[in-house]
Amino acid sequence: MAAVFEIVELSDGDIALKRSDGEGEPLVRITFSGDAKDSFPMEHIEIAKAMIEAGVRKVGELSGVHVEDTSAIADLEERIIH
Repeated sequence: MAAVFEIVELSDGDIALKRSDGEGEPLVRITFSGDAKDSFPMEHIEIAKAMIEAGVRKVGELSGVHVEDTSAIADLEERIIH
């Protein structure tokens, strides 16, 4: 069974890719500067999601697996991990 991942906003405001089962620490963590968040107050989440999806595709490419659909990554649903 393939692992399922989700994109979440952490309590410190970082956006992270983590296993949906909650095991382990985040696999990827994106930190935006205060200036970046001020420039794109709501869009920073969409920007982080695009960055993570591009990373997943690149990992697939480097490992010889074609990743066309990143829908296995659950969308951020206003969840904050404490």
